[in-house]
Amino acid sequence: MRTDTDTSYLNRGGDWRDTATRYALLPLRIFLGVTFIYAGLDKLTDSAFLKSGGAGSVGDTMRAARDSAAIPALIDMALKNPVGFGYAIALGELAVGIGTLLGLLGRLAALGGALISLSLWLTVSWATTPYYYGNDLAYLMAWLPLVLAGAPYLSLDAVWRSRRRQRTGGYR
Repeated sequence: MRTDTDTSYLNRGGDWRDTATRYALLPLRIFLGVTFIYAGLDKLTDSAFLKSGGAGSVGDTMRAARDSAAIPALIDMALKNPVGFGYAIALGELAVGIGTLLGLLGRLAALGGALISLSLWLTVSWATTPYYYGNDLAYLMAWLPLVLAGAPYLSLDAVWRSRRRQRTGGYR
């Protein structure tokens, strides 16, 4: 199975199914990238969120979710410094979003997104019933194809692989 980032598809014939298959994950990558950039910026610019207490604060959100979380120890750890944790989540979402959108270390960015979604599912949205009303589990599942496939097309990863292949004179 080839896992290279061949860019000769631009001049290649083929039908629309080949093209659709090749770019099947691109809409997902764009959606998740834009959504996580928005989520990170929203947290960083929300004056109420980055506080340890008060309406809409990260601290109050975590305290409210603590007793219904699957792993309350995760929340206890974050509550030691809720403002620092709020910044870490916001900056993590921003980094994941940018990496995913640009295809920069695509698998690593997707893994980061999956881990953020997993941690939010196991804490904040764990008690949501029925489970399919909670969005964090759906985001976790959406990240998994990008963890497996990376960003093989229209990405910085593809450009770097192509340049490395040109320098080494073939496939590596």
